[in-house]
This record gives sequence, structure tokens and C-alpha cells, in this order.
Amino acid sequence: MNKHKKYLIVALILLVIIISISCAPGNYRWDKETYEFYKPANFWAGLWHGLIIIITFIVSLFTNTVKIYEVNNCGWAYNLGFIIGAMISLGGGIRGTIKRKRKKVDWNEIEDKIREGVKSWVNETEDEAKKKEWEEIGKKVEEKIKRKLKEWADKE
Repeated sequence: MNKHKKYLIVALILLVIIISISCAPGNYRWDKETYEFYKPANFWAGLWHGLIIIITFIVSLFTNTVKIYEVNNCGWAYNLGFIIGAMISLGGGIRGTIKRKRKKVDWNEIEDKIREGVKSWVNETEDEAKKKEWEEIGKKVEEKIKRKLKEWADKE
């Protein structure tokens, strides 16, 4: 990666952190004693505070002015926004409910492997009568295994 691109990425990350901290809970904007245009934190503020929860947690470890949750809020709307934002930020939500696609079993490939194994096993014997007998046994075993595996796979 280009050296200038690394510096640009670091600068953008620092800019996002600084902007996030300026809108963090515990800000003067939500304090009715110090801000004349006071309004309690609403849904959108709760959503934002939930989204930046990781950053505000780290910053709150080093200072008393930044908090994770704004106590001067409008109630359930702020709480809903905060929970939605925290779920998005912390990896909850829809990502936890998506099922992974199962790998489809190639029965022909399994059948070919079993057939090769049975043939190599049958070829070890010298007697022609035993060879035919083993080939027949191998075919019957192969068919039964294939049938049982398909039944097992179709159960789900």
C-alpha cells in the first residue's frame, strides 16, 4: 500500500474519532444548566450514541466528561435508538440470524471413490470366482450405503 494512503487512512480514522467524541453522551448539549437551547436526547441521538459506544467506552476510561449513555434523554425513544445503534455497532442484529449455506454433497463423487476402493480390494484376490463374488458383494454394499446415505441426507 502506498505510504500516503496509510497516512490518509489514519487521518480519516482520527477525524471520525474526534467527530464521534464531540457528539458523545455527557456533552454540554444535553445539560440543561449549561446550555440555553437544551432539549433532551432523542431517538437519533440514542442511535448515534449506540453506534459510537465502542469509542466512547474507550474514551470514558481516561476521562470523566465522556459517558457511554446520556442520562438526560426523552425516555423510550432514546433507549430504542441506543439499543439499535449498539446492536449495529457490537455486531448484533441480522448478522446473527443468517444461516450459512451447507455444502451440497456430490453423491456421484462418493460413489466413484467407494467403487475404486472396492475394485482395488477385489483386485487383490487371485481367484476368478472370488473376484466375481467380491464384485457382486461390493455392488450390493455400495448400493446399500448409497441408499442409506441418501435417506439420512433427506431427513433434514
